[in-house]
Amino acid sequence: MACVKIALLVTALSGCATTEPPRVPPPKSFPAGPSAPTVAPPTPAPTAATARVVLTRSGGFAGRGDTVTVEPDGRWSAVDRAGSRRTGRLSGADLDRLRRLVVDPGLTAEAGRPSAPTACQDAFSYRLTIGEVETGYVDCPADGAAPAATRAVVELLLGATG
Repeated sequence: MACVKIALLVTALSGCATTEPPRVPPPKSFPAGPSAPTVAPPTPAPTAATARVVLTRSGGFAGRGDTVTVEPDGRWSAVDRAGSRRTGRLSGADLDRLRRLVVDPGLTAEAGRPSAPTACQDAFSYRLTIGEVETGYVDCPADGAAPAATRAVVELLLGATG
C-alpha cells in the first residue's frame, strides 16, 4: 500500500510541473472615445533661435522707456514710453544674423555674470530677454566694456527697428 501512495504522490507532483509558460493576462484595452486616455508626443523645448527676443531700453537724460519685441519669424513691434507703436519685419539677413547671435554661448555666459552698480547717471540701460535667458548692461564708459554678445544683439535690434 505504501508503494501505491508513493506512486500517487509522484504522479500528482509531476502533474504540477509543466513545461508551458505561465499564462499572462492580456493588457487592458481602453474604450475609444472621450474617456480614452491620450498621450501627447513630447514637445521639444524652445531654443534661443526659436524664442521671442525682447529688448528694453530705459534711462538716458530724457528718461526713455522703449521696448522692442521680435517674434521667431522676424516680425517686430516697438513701443516707446508714450505708448506709440511701430511694427515691421526684419530683413532675411538681419533675421539670420539675429538667430546666429542668440545662440552664441557667450550670451548665456554674460547672462550668468553678476551685475554691478553703474558709475554713470543718465545712461541708457539695456535689458535683453531671449526665452528664459536675461542679460543686460548700462551704456557707461566708466563701467568698462559692455558685454560683447549682448551688445551685438542690442545694436542689431536698434539698427534694424530704428
